[in-house]
Amino acid sequence: MKSYKIIVEKHPECYIAYPLGINGVVVGQGDTYNEALADCKSAIIFHLETFGKGELYENLKV
Repeated sequence: MKSYKIIVEKHPECYIAYPLGINGVVVGQGDTYNEALADCKSAIIFHLETFGKGELYENLKV
């Protein structure tokens, strides 16, 4: 299983989380740090299952 660095930011209304290294928009949000992190992990799994591992930045040809 590959590891992803996930950034979690605290905003006035909620927490927002997003991974580094994935092409496209993958974002999680929640009322707490842990909710945002769990939502982002779920979004990563969904994104890779739907679009494939070709969506990883390391697989893109520039």
